Amino acid sequence: MSALALSVLLSLVSAVAYAGGAIVQERVAVSSPGQQFAPMRRPGWWAAVALNGLGGLLHVVALAYGPLSLVQPLGALTIVFALPMAALFVGRRAGATAWRGAVMATVGLAGLLSLVAASPAQSLDTAERVAVALVTGGIVVALMVAGRAAHRHPAVRSTLLATGSGIAFGMSSVFTKVVAVDWNGGVSLGDLPALGTIGVFATAGLLLSQAAYRGAGLAAPLATLTVVNPVVAAAVGLTLFGEAFRYGTTGTLLALGCGVVAAGGLILLTTERLASAAPVPAPETAPPVPREEIVVPDVPDVPDLPAVPDAPDVLEDLLVPAHAGAGDAGPRPVCLYGVVPGPYGPPPPADRHRVRVRS
Repeated sequence: MSALALSVLLSLVSAVAYAGGAIVQERVAVSSPGQQFAPMRRPGWWAAVALNGLGGLLHVVALAYGPLSLVQPLGALTIVFALPMAALFVGRRAGATAWRGAVMATVGLAGLLSLVAASPAQSLDTAERVAVALVTGGIVVALMVAGRAAHRHPAVRSTLLATGSGIAFGMSSVFTKVVAVDWNGGVSLGDLPALGTIGVFATAGLLLSQAAYRGAGLAAPLATLTVVNPVVAAAVGLTLFGEAFRYGTTGTLLALGCGVVAAGGLILLTTERLASAAPVPAPETAPPVPREEIVVPDVPDVPDLPAVPDAPDVLEDLLVPAHAGAGDAGPRPVCLYGVVPGPYGPPPPADRHRVRVRS
């Protein structure tokens, strides 16, 4: 098996391992919501870590045997492989947009694969490594400063930071290629600066990607990062590592067209996946009906009634016999309504005393 075929095979297996690790990790996260350290006690979480580690190791080996302009774009097949694997093992069906993006990405990468020519593995000397690291670091810092200056425009800020993140991740792959080629001839202390550069660029890419997601969603930053990363690595491979496409200028133009098709498919895949993974908003409840304020009209003040005389005095006055000496056995019954002042009191009772008339 040739070195080019071996690098392609290792890249495909690496993409499958990355996709499997992402699916397992997502399932573990969904099945244990709100538990920060519980997944570490589950075998599924460690299986995801092992799959991601295997994918990274195979990617490094593929960079040692194959051209950077091919191995790095093939790493984007992780999103493509995740669709059928998720449908097969998890039962999650993808929409038409996702499958259209998968077909576009596969066709574009297949065309790019057919146009890449085999080339001997090359590395960079010390001066080229320093120049590439300084130039790339300056570009990343400039994008970070520009993103900070555009804090009032979240979309622009997110795009600038995601572009810087993609460049940082792409250059970490470039120096990984350098270290992988150097290790074919044996490990030396001269590789320590390259290893340190890999750590710096990988950390910067991670921090910039997290900052790009803040306040602007996930779709645009992730799509930008997914496209910029392989483009930067392929450009460095073609210019500094002596890599080339078949058929000269015609082949280069065809490869650029294939790259555009693959990038469009990756953007469709990224946006559709994030749209399907977004939580469904809860139905809005009807707004509460405002309570009408009842206005009570002002009641005019009622004038105070005159004070009622003491009851003993009134009773004493009223219990006077109506007809003294008329032969009554006692006082007449008293109508208590007579104590109410004003014109609304009842009339005095009629005198019903019968007088005997002697004939």
